[in-house]
Amino acid sequence: MSSNINEAFAAERSTQIDTARARQAAWDQRVASGKLTPVGNGRYRVTDPGSYDNGEILVNQGGLILPQHGLDLTGTGDAALYSAVPAWHGLGQIIPGGISDIDEVLRLAGIAWQVERRSVRYSVDGEIRTVPDAYVTVRDDTHAPLGVVGGKYREIQNRSLFRFLEDLVGQQGVVWESAGSLRDGRKVFVSMRVPQAVTIDPGGLDDTIELFLVAINSHDGTSTAQTVVTPWRPVCANTERFAVRDAQYRWTIRHTSRALDRLEEARRTLGLTSAYAARFGAEETALARTDLAVNEFDRVISDLWEPASADDPQRTRTNDTRRRDTLHAMYRTEAERAGRTAYAAERTITDYLDHVAPRRPGKSMTEEIARATAALEGTDDDVKTRAHRRLMRLVGGGVQTG
Repeated sequence: MSSNINEAFAAERSTQIDTARARQAAWDQRVASGKLTPVGNGRYRVTDPGSYDNGEILVNQGGLILPQHGLDLTGTGDAALYSAVPAWHGLGQIIPGGISDIDEVLRLAGIAWQVERRSVRYSVDGEIRTVPDAYVTVRDDTHAPLGVVGGKYREIQNRSLFRFLEDLVGQQGVVWESAGSLRDGRKVFVSMRVPQAVTIDPGGLDDTIELFLVAINSHDGTSTAQTVVTPWRPVCANTERFAVRDAQYRWTIRHTSRALDRLEEARRTLGLTSAYAARFGAEETALARTDLAVNEFDRVISDLWEPASADDPQRTRTNDTRRRDTLHAMYRTEAERAGRTAYAAERTITDYLDHVAPRRPGKSMTEEIARATAALEGTDDDVKTRAHRRLMRLVGGGVQTG
């Protein structure tokens, strides 16, 4: 038996070595053909228009080909991220317990720079012409262009996000949870923890959920600035950003000369942190006390993702089966902790969207960063909201537990 095990191990190890060599040979061939262009520090840009990862920055670590993270890099090569707790990718400046000094967070997060508007010019036969009513936004530290905007666009500086959140909660010297930038500085975010936590099913499940305020700003003109109220479950790092009934949990700020004048409106909306917390806790507790049979959970899945039909391609049917099987397995696991309840179903769906659902990384992103960016930007908020509303319809109609 021992001999067989050793032989199997040797064969497996030989296969691993051969695979690594094949990867390295393929990498070397791409470099030699000009499809990978070195850009310094062991990084290569994909220069292959026919490839899905064209333009992406890759690194070769011992034969393992990895896309770069999507965080902006400061001039020292450090990731532009500050966090009060270790981040999902192990990058950035981690300050246990957090700090309240805005300028220090700006420095640690690598976002102390300002944004400037510069005229857009072009050359025709040696003559420089200016595009009317068009500007390029530029970082004042690296002078890198971020985007092209119109004449009415006004910059919202990174520091203003911190002041905005402080004004929003009417509290100076708050402890900042995280801050950083993505996509070469085109997007910047900052978050703070709301003092009160929410306890789901007190005296029963006693599940604790933290509330955060997250401000997200873009400097490239592609989107408005946004502020989000985000429930976050520390045990699995879910972002459970679904609407509680009709409560507004995300509001936008346009880049205009009066961009932050909506403070009073936003603060009225934020009267929601306490009201939101109370309603959020009540609805989640109701879900935790509503039994849910497996077949009903299957119907919820079908409402969220239309089932594949016999006429669909095999790949579509395979993906549908895989998703359904994965969700059922996750529900069984969550039910061991929270019981077969609507709350366990909602946790399962949120877990799946945040951690398991296939997520194709964008340019210069690992899959983990792509997931985190999707959570930050609310890519799956609509699905989470629909799941919440669908499950809330069962409250009162199902058997109440505990």
